[in-house]
Amino acid sequence: MLGPVILAASRSDKMRRFISAAPGTKQVVDRFIAGETVDQVVPIVEDAADKGLEVTLDVVGEDITTPAQAEAARDAYLELVERLKVLDLGPRAEMSVKLSMFGQALENGHELALANVRPVVEAAAAIGTTVTLDAEDHTTLDSMFAIHDELRKDFPQTGCVIQSYLFRTEDDARRLAESGSRVRIVKGAYKEPASVAYQDKAEIDKAYVRITRILMEGEGYPMIGSHDPRLIAIAQELGRRAGRKLDEYEFQMLYGIRSDEHVRLAAEGHRMRVYTAYGTDWYGYFMRRLAEKPANLLFFGRSILTKG
Repeated sequence: MLGPVILAASRSDKMRRFISAAPGTKQVVDRFIAGETVDQVVPIVEDAADKGLEVTLDVVGEDITTPAQAEAARDAYLELVERLKVLDLGPRAEMSVKLSMFGQALENGHELALANVRPVVEAAAAIGTTVTLDAEDHTTLDSMFAIHDELRKDFPQTGCVIQSYLFRTEDDARRLAESGSRVRIVKGAYKEPASVAYQDKAEIDKAYVRITRILMEGEGYPMIGSHDPRLIAIAQELGRRAGRKLDEYEFQMLYGIRSDEHVRLAAEGHRMRVYTAYGTDWYGYFMRRLAEKPANLLFFGRSILTKG
């Protein structure tokens, strides 16, 4: 029951100030956030490549209130692309973006977000990599999917994310599971009302399996975003039943969580991609990681007590 409370706190300026000032916060944030700058995250990409892993890089920050901030987010990703180009890391690192960072919630936000994200997608394609559009709360998804469809006209490798806790997602998966598509399935990490989303974990997991089957039996490229050993094993079995080779889908996990499992799956021949977030505006991302798993919250609580 703590998850919804934590997600509500992720929108609170008062809680942001309290959490940021807590003595143990940095220790826990460092577990989930790879660094604050491109310079700090590049060695992590190189280390992942040495271990046979791939990454997707997320510049954190969602509370955009002005067009200038949205342009700054665009420029941060363009800087990242340039660094990956210089280091020839494009083939090992894609990027994940939240359209809220690109101005989606502002006036004329749909057009603004599309205009800001397109140069990033174009620059990524030029160095041999791509971009995946992250899913946010349900009110933003029609815009996200429309931008995804528009970008794929020129950059068909552009990916998107779907969330198993939403009632709509099975239909979205059927539409998206076409040749050339790249679709990441996750459970979902936003506070959603019962009118649009499953509230029970068992129902969310059942939907996750149904959607994974749709993706595996489709013609696109499924990306399985989960740390759950049971769901990972089910995805492997569904891949086998669908006749997929190990390089015809991939697993994705968060930086800092189950790192040994990252290496194990890669050693078995699976494509394994580590979702790696960095940047200074870490609060919203951090709070969703706490909400997703009680163990993360316990780890945070112990850190505060031992550092206080």
